[in-house]
Amino acid sequence: MTYKDFTNTMRPELEKAIVFFSKELSKIRTGFASPSLVEDVVVEVFGQKMPLKQVASITVPEPRQILIQPWDSSSIEPIQRALSAGLPNISPVAEKDFIRINLPPLTQELRQMLVKLLGEKGEEARRVVRKLREDAWEKIQEGVKKGELREDDKFRGKEELQKLVDEYNKKIEDLKTRKEKEIQS
Repeated sequence: MTYKDFTNTMRPELEKAIVFFSKELSKIRTGFASPSLVEDVVVEVFGQKMPLKQVASITVPEPRQILIQPWDSSSIEPIQRALSAGLPNISPVAEKDFIRINLPPLTQELRQMLVKLLGEKGEEARRVVRKLREDAWEKIQEGVKKGELREDDKFRGKEELQKLVDEYNKKIEDLKTRKEKEIQS
């Protein structure tokens, strides 16, 4: 057993954290419409709770408009209720066979609120990275105590962990910066 075993098992977990962070960012509104803004809104239809993407098709016909077409027209009212409850400041309009959401332009106040939310999401992702580092570091120290790792490997492992943490924190920061530019534009 070497310290690399711990860093190699940590990398897939860090990748999962980045993927999750990316999905969370896609849910934060920018100046343009995106299906990801509504696809995970939970809708109660036929006695079950399901994400919207499982009960309707979601399209973006115009830059600030989302069109939702339920596969069953009896789902329009529950979808409209779920959207109204799940997305404050947005009013879904039900028409014959679909629901239309017109996104208002972002105000400066809303942009600032979204940037603050973006910062909170970024901190959550960095917290996950730190937790993974702490877990791996504890395992390395445990390996040294049990005699499975040498003392030199402990310090090399710590350096490798820090390099890995720095690499993934940079990825988080890059994603956050890109999203912030989208919000501000």
